[in-house]
Amino acid sequence: MQHSKLQARVIIVGAGPVGMTLAMDLAWRGIDVIVAETRYPGEPPSVKCNHVSARTMEVFRRLGLVEKVRNAGLPADYPNDASYRTTSTGIEMARIPIPARNERYTAKGGPDTWWPTAEPPHRINQIYLEPVLFEHAAAQPNIRILNRTEIEDFVQDETGVVATARDLDSGETFTITGAYLVGCDGGRSTIRRKIGAQLSGTPVIQRVQSTYFRAPKLLSMMPGERAWMYLSLNPRRTGTLVAIDGKETWLLHNHLYDGEPDFDSIDRDWALRTILGVGPDFEYEVLSKEDWVGRRLVADKFRDRRAFIAGDAAHLWIPYAGYGMNAGIADAMDLSWMLAAVLNGWAPESLLDAYERERQPITEQVSQFAMDMALKNMRQRKSTPPEVEMEGPEGDAARARVGQEAYDLNVNQYCCGGLNFGYFYSQSPVIAYDDGQHPAYTMYDFTPSTVPGCRAPHVFLPDGRSLYDALGPDYSVLRFDQAVDVTGLVEAAAKRGVPLTVVDVPQDLAGDLYRHKLALVRPDQHIAWRGDTLPPDPMALIDLIRGASVTAIRKAA
Repeated sequence: MQHSKLQARVIIVGAGPVGMTLAMDLAWRGIDVIVAETRYPGEPPSVKCNHVSARTMEVFRRLGLVEKVRNAGLPADYPNDASYRTTSTGIEMARIPIPARNERYTAKGGPDTWWPTAEPPHRINQIYLEPVLFEHAAAQPNIRILNRTEIEDFVQDETGVVATARDLDSGETFTITGAYLVGCDGGRSTIRRKIGAQLSGTPVIQRVQSTYFRAPKLLSMMPGERAWMYLSLNPRRTGTLVAIDGKETWLLHNHLYDGEPDFDSIDRDWALRTILGVGPDFEYEVLSKEDWVGRRLVADKFRDRRAFIAGDAAHLWIPYAGYGMNAGIADAMDLSWMLAAVLNGWAPESLLDAYERERQPITEQVSQFAMDMALKNMRQRKSTPPEVEMEGPEGDAARARVGQEAYDLNVNQYCCGGLNFGYFYSQSPVIAYDDGQHPAYTMYDFTPSTVPGCRAPHVFLPDGRSLYDALGPDYSVLRFDQAVDVTGLVEAAAKRGVPLTVVDVPQDLAGDLYRHKLALVRPDQHIAWRGDTLPPDPMALIDLIRGASVTAIRKAA
C-alpha cells in the first residue's frame, strides 16, 4: 500500500477504547484526526476490561452511540450480579444485585440504581465494546484509521508534530503531520518513552493467571440465578469467573499468592477446576491465556509540549473497579475539549497546561483506591476458613460471615459511585475556585456538589430530558433565577469567541444541589465557577477558564 504524506490536526497513537473515544470526541468537536493502530481491522483485543462506567456511558450518550454499546455484550436478561460462592458451582454465600441491561434504566433498590445520572453503568467485555467503537468512529468523515501502522518516532517544534510511521505489512515508512499527538498506546507506550516520562509506584502488587475458555455445559451446572461474576472463596483456591457471552465463554482469574512468583507456579488446569468446583471429566477449551500483573504506576508527566499521553500509557494499576479503561477515557475527555478549544481558536495553548494539573492528581488518587481494594481482597482470600465448605450450623455460620465480609468489601468496587461522581479537580489553573470545600469521597460514596472542580450535579428537567442533554457542546451557564442578568458574561464570551450556552433551569429542580443562582459548566461537565450574580469583571472570568489568565477569580462576598 502506497502512502503519500498524511496530515491531520491531531494524531492519535492507539485505537483501543481510550484512543477511539478521544478520536470520536475530537471529531464531534470539528477536529480532523488520524488514528494509527498496529492491529488488523477487526482483530479482537485481549479479553480485559468488563465494565463501562456511568461516566463513560454519559460520554457515549453525548457522542450518539450509547444505545449501540448498551445493546452489545451479555444477553439483555442476563443479570449483572456478583455472586460469592465456595466454588463457581458451589454454595452461594452472598450476592451483589446489579440489574441486567433490559432493567438498567428502571431498576430500583440496588446498590447502584440510585445514582444521579441518565446513563447507569454497563457490563460488557472489551471484545464486544471495541468493535462498536471502531464502527462508529470509522463512519465519521473526519476520522481516518490507519490499521497495521506503527508510529516509530516523532519530532516537534513550535508549529506542530511530524510522526514517522511504518506500514507493518509493506514495510513502507511515511510521515504524518499534525498540530498535536496523543499516545493512547498502552502500558508499553512508545510515546511515553519518547516524551521522557517515567513510571513510578508499586511495580508488582499481584500476579493473576487468567484463562479465557469455552465451556458450553458450565452455565447449566451452576445452581441458582445466573451472575456476571462468580467469586470463589475456599481454603484450596480462590478465583474470579467472568461471564463473557452469557452462554459458553468465560474468563477465569486465578489470583496467585505471595509464594507463587510466576504464572507457571500453579498448574492451570488444576486451578481452573478447583475454582470452578468441577471434576476431571469436565470439558473445556482454552481460547487464550490472559495472564497479567497488577501494578500501581503513574507517569511523572503527561505531556511534552505538543505530545500527550493518556490511559494506560500514563498510568497502570490493578484493575479493581474496572477503572483502568474508564479512567483513561476520563483522561481523553479532559484533554479533548482543551485541544479542540485551542484548535478552534477560542483558547490559547496555555489552556493545555491544565491537562496534567488536573488528571495526574486524580490518577494518583484512583490508583491508591484500587491498590487498597486489591490488598484487602488478597487478605480475605488468604483467610478463608475451611468451615465454609462444611455442612450443618457451623458451615452455615462461616458462610454467612465470609459472605457478609465479601459483600461489604466488594460492593465498594462493583458499585463505585465515588469513582464515577465524587472526584474533583482541586489544582486547576482554569477553574475559578471559591471558599467552598470539595466534599471527600470514597470508592463507593460521594456527595454531589457545585464547589468549582466538582462534577455538575445531574437532574432531570421538566420535559424529561437529562440536564446534560440540555448543555451546549462547550461552556454552559446554568441559570436558576431568570431575573439574574447574564448579559455581561454572554458578551465577554462572544468577544473572546468562547462558545457559551445559557440553560435556564427551574429553581425548584435545584433543591439543595445548586445553592447558587448561576453555575458555569465546562465541556466535560465539571463546574468552572458559581455565584448568585456575575463577577465584577466577567471578561476576567472568561479569560481564566480559557487558559488566558492565571488570576484567581474569587467569589464576591
